[in-house]
Amino acid sequence: MKAKYRRPDGFTLVELLVVIVIIAALAGLSAPVILKQRKAADRTEALNNIKQISTMLFEFDSEYGNFPDNETADSVKEATGTELQFGGTFSNDYFRQLLAGGGGKSEKPFWCKTAQSPKKNATDDFSTQAKALEAGEVGFSYIMASQTKGQSSSGEPNRPVIVTPSYKFQPDWTFDPEPYAGKAVILRLDNSATPMQIRENDKKVSTGQGGKTLGDVGDSTVWGTDMNPVLRAPQPRGGGV
Repeated sequence: MKAKYRRPDGFTLVELLVVIVIIAALAGLSAPVILKQRKAADRTEALNNIKQISTMLFEFDSEYGNFPDNETADSVKEATGTELQFGGTFSNDYFRQLLAGGGGKSEKPFWCKTAQSPKKNATDDFSTQAKALEAGEVGFSYIMASQTKGQSSSGEPNRPVIVTPSYKFQPDWTFDPEPYAGKAVILRLDNSATPMQIRENDKKVSTGQGGKTLGDVGDSTVWGTDMNPVLRAPQPRGGGV
């Protein structure tokens, strides 16, 4: 009598390969969606944090007459007796004034995800002044009216004051399109915080005024002909430029 064929238990090699191929295909289809959602979440966090910085800025303006600059550094030290270091060329240096004199109680709002600050830092919440806003702990750039003077809340409402993510933390008004799906997050003097599209050709953000960008000066710009705004980029780990 002929023996009856009995299927072996478990998957055959071919069946296992088919399952692996299906799983890989599904993963490939879902990966772009997951990445887009993650970038949207990171952008939302940046918007939330920039609004917290805005509160500190306007409290500081009310107390010291304008946003942090070289002159207010001396006023803050005199008024608070702080040991924080304010001198320098990075946004970190000017944001420390907000910790001391602008109602800031935590370093956390100054972080956002960028290529130079990819992971949240275990910030000490301002408990150790010598380590406040160290290199790599800030993701936002700060825009001043000039090399030494900060802006004020009474300026042109559409002028930007805080922006992210600066491309490679360079102070040249270029932005990195990767962290927030092609968007830059911008806080203006009217206290509005909005995402704006980064141009692919030059990594700059257009204001929609005849092709002008955020840092352009002259007629038909938010800065006019009498100002030369300066972008202070964050200090990357390793010291930066």
